[in-house]
Amino acid sequence: MVTEADPGGARTSVWLAVRPAAPVRRRTEAPSGLDRDRITAATVRLLDAEGLGRFSMRRLAAELGVTAMSLYWYVDTKHDLLELALDSALGRLRLPAGPPPEEPWPSRLRALACGYRGLLAEHPWVAPLSAFYPNIGPHARALDAALHRLLEAAGLADAGRTGAHLAVSQFLNGCALHGCGGTVRRAPEADFALALDVLIAGIEAKAAARRAQA
Repeated sequence: MVTEADPGGARTSVWLAVRPAAPVRRRTEAPSGLDRDRITAATVRLLDAEGLGRFSMRRLAAELGVTAMSLYWYVDTKHDLLELALDSALGRLRLPAGPPPEEPWPSRLRALACGYRGLLAEHPWVAPLSAFYPNIGPHARALDAALHRLLEAAGLADAGRTGAHLAVSQFLNGCALHGCGGTVRRAPEADFALALDVLIAGIEAKAAARRAQA
């Protein structure tokens, strides 16, 4: 259990919270050279270098060469920053564009799954944060939309797409990194590929059954 990421109670996602604008006088007092994007980028670098367990606002401030209180001009809590970093990392995932007729959806789904697996390996803190935060930032929504388009191309009905979307999401956040047998190790490449083949075969079978009933 990653207690460092646990909000420990009800809170509003950084993507839903509305921060009141600071008075003009106070805005002029904000530390120069800082903005939310720069702070988020530094958070990602620090999480990559030192891991989630060692992350703190004080450590981030030292990395940026500012005081810890300076960061609160741009975010309300550490959890806000972790949410921002999570979505920033997801933005590095290459998503399939429009569906080229010559490229079937299974190959595009395999590319997406392998890319996500690589992202989780490169940023090990993404998986535990995804389990604790609502993950509704713009890049997370873009990933969901890309997955929806792939499943739509498979020919699934609305209910089938919902179930398949859940199955693929659970697969990506579970088997893709932690192994298919409940271990904490990264699944071997062959095991991952086999599990993905089984998942795709199930989606294809569901889509074929729907076509047969049409």
